[in-house]
Amino acid sequence: MKFICSKSNLYNGVKTVQRAVPTRTTMPILECILIDATTNEIKLTANDTELGIETIIEGEVQEHGIIALNSSIFSNIVSKLPDNMVTIETDENFKAHISCEKAKFDILGKSGDDFSYLPFIEKSQGITISQFSLRDVIERTSFAIANDDNNKLMTGELFKINENNLEVVALDGHRIAVRYIELKESYSPRELIVPGKTLKEIKNIIPGNVDDNVFIYNTSNHIVFEFDKTTVVSRLIEGDYFKIDSMLSTDYETKVQINKKELYESIDRATLLVKESDKKPIIMNITDSNMEVKINSYIGSMDENIDIEKDGRDIMIGFNPKFFTDALKAIDEENINLYMINPKAPCFIKDDNGTFIYLILPVNFNAIAN
Repeated sequence: MKFICSKSNLYNGVKTVQRAVPTRTTMPILECILIDATTNEIKLTANDTELGIETIIEGEVQEHGIIALNSSIFSNIVSKLPDNMVTIETDENFKAHISCEKAKFDILGKSGDDFSYLPFIEKSQGITISQFSLRDVIERTSFAIANDDNNKLMTGELFKINENNLEVVALDGHRIAVRYIELKESYSPRELIVPGKTLKEIKNIIPGNVDDNVFIYNTSNHIVFEFDKTTVVSRLIEGDYFKIDSMLSTDYETKVQINKKELYESIDRATLLVKESDKKPIIMNITDSNMEVKINSYIGSMDENIDIEKDGRDIMIGFNPKFFTDALKAIDEENINLYMINPKAPCFIKDDNGTFIYLILPVNFNAIAN
């Protein structure tokens, strides 16, 4: 095999697929990036059997061939090469010769035949969404994905498609993030639970262009995202996702309209007095046209008042400050509406257009008093 390409194309391709290389594995071949130049395309692939990424880079194939190179060694070499054209040539013993200007490396590879290829997914009944919309919806919901594996379903996000509506849901037991997107076409109903790791990697590598699309295909076990010259294949999480419709109550006893920036900055200031290990709640005391935001910790205390418009009863309620600021950061609106029932029931943040709902469970009121 022999091909020539620019250092920047090679580096970007390696950086893209390397996200699918496992950090720990008992299979050395999975620690490799597959370089496939058996056709006139240069294709790079990495696969940890749960997530696979494939991308095509521009270059000139002079001799067809295939080889698997250790991801860590190969990526480190590529990153240090001069910004010029790179030539990679292999021999029958799977030795790769990498040269760029006066820099020359020889490294041992493995047979590409032993590599675990991406599973074949039939591309039928695909869903089309703009790159911008997909990246945006991941950014505005993924913070609510659970970080541990105690409940596998919570480590992923629900993609629920019904005609021309896409509903994306994430929850971790303390909060729920829901975003609704109107698609340009109608599709058959389906519910897919996509691993959070997959969505994180897509968010990091997708360009996010408004005018370019992502094509999504699925089987009962896998989902495929295609954009530009990159393909991401992931296993789906099996099981029935939580029925959240019953959790998203429209009832409320207190409605508050408040400036989002003022609320975010107030809570952010309050957290200066809290160590994460303290788990001290932010307390909101809502009366008439005022929200008093306060916190008490071992370091000190803070008290601040924010003008609001209130409809309904007065209420004092406490929250984990990080959960609240995470939701606020995901909202662009200047003013937001908070809906509450009582100090032990969830708070809802919703917009009038029905594009998002954020649910945050309060901290037990007795814990606040203590």
